Amino acid sequence: MTGPTGDRTVIVGGGIIGIACAHYLAEAGHAVTVVDRATIGSGSSHGNLGFICPSRVLPMNEPSAIREGLASLFNRRAAFRVKPQLRLDLYRWMAEFARRCTHGRMIEAGRDLQPLLALSMQEYLELFEVLPSDTEWKHSGLAFAFRSPAALDGFVETDTLLTDTYGITASRIEAADLPAFDPALRDDLAGAFIYRGDGFVRPESLIQTWQSHLTDQGVEFWEDCPVADVHTENGRVVGLDTVRGELKADHYVFATGAWSPEFGSQLGCRIPIEPGKGYSVTMNRPSVCPTHPMLFPEHHIAMSPYADGYRIGSMMEFVGYDTSIPEHRITQLTESAAHYLKEPTGSETFETWYGWRPMTWDSLPIIGRSPGLDNAVLATGHNMLGIALAAGTGRLISELVSERPSGIDISAFSANRF
Repeated sequence: MTGPTGDRTVIVGGGIIGIACAHYLAEAGHAVTVVDRATIGSGSSHGNLGFICPSRVLPMNEPSAIREGLASLFNRRAAFRVKPQLRLDLYRWMAEFARRCTHGRMIEAGRDLQPLLALSMQEYLELFEVLPSDTEWKHSGLAFAFRSPAALDGFVETDTLLTDTYGITASRIEAADLPAFDPALRDDLAGAFIYRGDGFVRPESLIQTWQSHLTDQGVEFWEDCPVADVHTENGRVVGLDTVRGELKADHYVFATGAWSPEFGSQLGCRIPIEPGKGYSVTMNRPSVCPTHPMLFPEHHIAMSPYADGYRIGSMMEFVGYDTSIPEHRITQLTESAAHYLKEPTGSETFETWYGWRPMTWDSLPIIGRSPGLDNAVLATGHNMLGIALAAGTGRLISELVSERPSGIDISAFSANRF
């Protein structure tokens, strides 16, 4: 860590984004305190698949998303589901989302995301040289496997788009080559593509390891410490009311994920984020366990193999802040995996989990100063890419708070766009 600047910074939110911001701010010499309403890393950062994936530049605002969303109103098993609710904010969000489901807007959002994804991978590669190895980081590539020849051939269009527009190209794996690529895949699959520049971690291991490293560097973590109020004077935040008393600093970073809309009025800006609920189930490794992380687009699920575990996850539900874990969703995950894997489940379930992804209507994160408050910045709205974008976001927030030039253009991520 570099020498102190004399500045104190408080980060509200102890998920992967807040931890990453703490790392780079501490590295720049700030005295950092992270406060979280629950335990560190217990939200959407905990049970996801852990993909760090520069290839995932295309946003959720694809032209087909409108059709899937409308169909989901009548199908509780839809992988992408919108539950009818009496909330005007949800329907405005959906209308703004639908307005951006065009080919042109999709391409534009991808161009905004690509530099941040690349920056984040670069920072992670350097970070993994510093952190202990128990993050389970593997630069293994990320595979897309397909059951039907039509779906496999259909993905060629996506891969061509990624190649021509963003310079990202996958390697195609024919059916005859699948056993050598990954013996866990079923023999009746059509083939796969793999983006070899991607990798993955075990998210909870990364969070625990990173938090421990930062604690050793002097970063403070306050758990079970919700922020009740934000005090402002003359265009600045002057303090936070918490259950442990008032907390004062020179700078304030709000990395509050799906809870961010709660702070909009206090920060003087709109934060139109909807919680996009996802699920996962973590088990022991099957006897024939995959060696690569994979997505199965035909069934809208994904999986990651870990050293002593195995996780299947996905779904995107707009159901508000619902805390239930319906049994049919977990069953749906394992039944879907059976279409692709010889042994889709382990013998013992360790954890069933849900998390609320912080979804913005344009699929772009919110990174920048809060309008009208000189010393408050936002680091939220990372949609389904929290792990993938965390290290790059932390770097950008540190540069912004420290008033250093940014490595990439962040104007597309400003809260002023709302």
